[in-house]
Amino acid sequence: MTNEVYQLLAIIIYMAGMVFIGWYAYKRTSSLTDYMLGGRGLGPAVTALSAGAADMSGWLLMGLPGAIYVSGLVEAWIAIGLTVGAYLNYVLVAPRLRVYTQVSQDSITIPSYLENRLKDTSHLLRIASGLIILVFFTFYVSSGMVAGGKFFLSSFGLNYHMGLLIVSGVVIFYTLFGGFLAVSYTDVVQGLIMFFALLLVPIVGFFLTGGFSETATSIREVNPQLLNLISGASFLGILSAVAWGLGYFGQPHIIVRFMAITSVKEIKSARRIGIGWMILSVIGAIATALIGIAYYQQNTGTIADPETVFIVLGQIIFHPFIAGIMLAAVLAAIMSTISSQLIVTSSALIEDLYKAVFKTDASDKQYVFLGRMAVLIVSIIAMALAWPNNESILKIVSFAWAGFGASFGPVILLSLYWRKITAKGALWGMVTGAITVLIWGNVKLLSDTLYEIVPGFLICWIVTYVVSLATYRPNAEIDKEFTEAIEILNKES
Repeated sequence: MTNEVYQLLAIIIYMAGMVFIGWYAYKRTSSLTDYMLGGRGLGPAVTALSAGAADMSGWLLMGLPGAIYVSGLVEAWIAIGLTVGAYLNYVLVAPRLRVYTQVSQDSITIPSYLENRLKDTSHLLRIASGLIILVFFTFYVSSGMVAGGKFFLSSFGLNYHMGLLIVSGVVIFYTLFGGFLAVSYTDVVQGLIMFFALLLVPIVGFFLTGGFSETATSIREVNPQLLNLISGASFLGILSAVAWGLGYFGQPHIIVRFMAITSVKEIKSARRIGIGWMILSVIGAIATALIGIAYYQQNTGTIADPETVFIVLGQIIFHPFIAGIMLAAVLAAIMSTISSQLIVTSSALIEDLYKAVFKTDASDKQYVFLGRMAVLIVSIIAMALAWPNNESILKIVSFAWAGFGASFGPVILLSLYWRKITAKGALWGMVTGAITVLIWGNVKLLSDTLYEIVPGFLICWIVTYVVSLATYRPNAEIDKEFTEAIEILNKES
């Protein structure tokens, strides 16, 4: 068999595995809570690995190694910021959100939690947050589908549209039928594939480039500053990179995992697994890029696209079938993020918009059917946006992380720690945070100076706090739930 056939075989086996998991989860999904939140029965390992896989996307295997390959360790500040942010998310958000979403009328989405927590009878907060999720994630999903089409085009020379249909078809199948459980279980498999691939490539690669000392020498011969963490960096540049960590507090597809874990007691184990996975994976991605620099210096070659350094090294080092698994790791990173965003978008469409607007009293079976139809509709729209292979779609992603982090992050934190936050404060804070990101990110002078999540996060926090103080009225039910959540937290921690 040719190398390409071996690699394609590995991809087919991986795809078949994802479809099987979707079928398995389908058999365990009956209620809307099952479909949207896995029945709140995720164990710590599934919670941690699914959150990590949903979070990292292709950035971990392509974006980060490519940036390090070109500019050196100075690009690692984003990874540092993300790791710190992920850890704080587990400490500050996970335990309280798990308890509070159950205390507040068993909320199964972020918008429904905010409405129930703040007793917003107007439904404006729920509808606004549902619309933000729906719009941003539809484009986010579309960008992932573009990446999937490009993956098959660059890896196998397959037609872009055929690659787009293959990736989209498999993801839609297991997400539509298996719901949150399928997304979580496939994320675990995908997270493990990414993890072992990111460890194997640099470990074996070190022997290829002569060990630590020779590798470091080769890198210095290319450019001594590549191993310098602050070379060419400004204070605001480092601040902008580290500030990526702020985004975690407001990412619906990540924090929804905390709502689904079996109990608060499991969160500590999930944190250890999740952060351990993240630290080792990030180190593996950085080491892969550095080995790539050393390898091409020693072999007087060049790499056409720095973002493919992980894939290229995998093909150089391993048997074609193992190299195919490396390709599957890239595909896993893309697909895990698409599926996580699809299920959250479906939740927003049915639980937060359809229910809030039409106030219907359908059965669980009907709502699960509507949830599946929502996945299909959003997927078709996302595929239509991805079909022209338009690069401008990918630019939306640069706003999405900052947009979610700045609009939801401060509101989530204040809702968990401050009794006096109000629905009006949350609504105005969310809207001003999103608008700040949109304006700041589109003004080149501002965005080149400081990442838009910083001003967006601060303004959202200030507006939420000030408007809440101005509109606060004592509410016995809110106080009772807040006290109950704290008591449960203290008892179960």
